[in-house]
Parts: sequence; C-alpha cells; structure tokens
Amino acid sequence: MPVQWTIEPDRDLVTVVAEGEVTHGELVAMVDALCARDAHGYRKLYDGARSRMRMTPEEVLMLGLRMRTEHERSRMGPMAAILPEENAEILARLLGMVALADRPLRIFVKRGPALKWLLALPPARLPASV
Repeated sequence: MPVQWTIEPDRDLVTVVAEGEVTHGELVAMVDALCARDAHGYRKLYDGARSRMRMTPEEVLMLGLRMRTEHERSRMGPMAAILPEENAEILARLLGMVALADRPLRIFVKRGPALKWLLALPPARLPASV
C-alpha cells in the first residue's frame, strides 16, 4: 500500500509515509484511521516526497470536504508536510483545504528539519491524565 501511517499516542504523533501512486481511497482510509483512534489533535508528519497523487478533481473535492468536516469536529494538531514537486496543482488544492484548520502548518523539503520543528510544538489535544 503506497500510504502507510503510524499513530503513537505516547508521543502524540502521527507519521504518514506516502510512496508511489496515492489514491483517494488510500487517503480516506488514513483519515478513517485517525478518526477511529481520536488522533486528529496529534502532531502530524506527512512525508510524501516520493509520492504521486492519482485523483480526479472530484475526488480531490470529496477529500477536501471530508477534511473540513473533521476540522469542525475536533481540534487539529500541528502538521509538517514534505511534498514532491510533481502534482503541484493537486497538492496545492489539498493543502489549501488542510490549511483552513486552526493549527501550525509548514512545508518542508527534508524529513529531519520537519520532524524537529514538529516535535518542538505541543499537540493540540490535552493528555488523557489532565
């Protein structure tokens, strides 16, 4: 599967690695997993440097609407994204929708600086013990 993710509650961190051709269904499955684990408030690292988006304009719109619905349901954690140069138009649309959430968001070229920046930020959610 071109999109793989790990959810680490103890670090309040979600790491997503996308490689090869990425489809609408794979991104929806990832969003579903975040919902199921109540992980939207975690910090998120999206490493798509070696990915290519394969979605129709309609699928991009549907995914964007789904993400906006999630933004309304829960607070979003900070996000660092590492993006490929290919598919700039599709990615710009998706990032525009992701950027609507009230959270820190930065685009990076390399994973190391992205993770360093992200881990310096607090997650959006409060720990369960508070």
